[in-house]
Amino acid sequence: MNSARSALQCLARVAVGALLLWHAAGGEPAAAQGYPARSIVMLVGYAAGGGADALARITASKLSVLLGQQLVVENRPGAGATLAAQALVKAAPDGYTLYFADSAILAGPSVYARPGYDPRSSFSFVGNVCSIPLAIVANPGAGINSVSELIARAKAQPGKLSYGHPGVGTVQHLAMELFKHRAGLDIVAVPYKGASPILPDLISGEIPLAIISAAPAIAQARAHKLTPLAITTNDRMPSEPTWPTVAETLPGFDAAPRLFVIAPAGTPAPIVARLSSALHSAVQSSEVVDAFAAQGATVQWSDPQGLQRAALEELDKWTAVARAAGIRPE
Repeated sequence: MNSARSALQCLARVAVGALLLWHAAGGEPAAAQGYPARSIVMLVGYAAGGGADALARITASKLSVLLGQQLVVENRPGAGATLAAQALVKAAPDGYTLYFADSAILAGPSVYARPGYDPRSSFSFVGNVCSIPLAIVANPGAGINSVSELIARAKAQPGKLSYGHPGVGTVQHLAMELFKHRAGLDIVAVPYKGASPILPDLISGEIPLAIISAAPAIAQARAHKLTPLAITTNDRMPSEPTWPTVAETLPGFDAAPRLFVIAPAGTPAPIVARLSSALHSAVQSSEVVDAFAAQGATVQWSDPQGLQRAALEELDKWTAVARAAGIRPE
């Protein structure tokens, strides 16, 4: 009996010791201790060279320094950025696969019948990084130099104007459809396979209008190859302060995509916290702020809880826009 009691007391001391060690380690599960111990993949839902890709590489470079491990950007373009989201949810929830995502994945369920994920349950939110304005632009020969002129022309010639966008269900497409709905316009949408083919057709006059990310619009406007009509953020861009916002003509209009970092659902909370802390430090650094500004982006930090709330609100917003525009899942 005494030997049995001694054995139980010994086991109890071992258990208490283990519990004390666990608390001393911060109460982290084994998977979170020593994280990261190897390189991390950061998925991007667009081809290399685009605006989201550039911002992801800026962020990954700074995070590599802060985390002490290399972040490798991996481009998975296609299907309105939903292919990358599908790859993310299939990855192990261990913090070694992340997604530098944008609002397109929140619009995805409104456009695709089987997107392969649910924004409400498939992700662990890490942090919001920035917002980047979209620009409504015109061919200089179209004779349209402002949003007011665009509205007047479209109302005088319903169904005669057309605009290019980088694919059905992309944020650019939905943002322009929101603009059309708010202004009561009939402008024909012309889908392209990505953003790259739009500019040559716009510059040549094949299409009179387009909606594209701000960064390529800045370069082409400075070369006088296109006319910027307005951007989709609430505030004007510091780099191009003469460019008006759509909201200056249509009060309350806001259709700027957010860019944020997510991990697979089930990623341990201590790993998410480690990533979120490093991401916060990265976007506060002057080199990242300046590099983002050169791309037309503005740092807008939100912690995981704030990002999740905002993302779900945005999900509802894009769902309503898709329905109003008659976009059906396919």
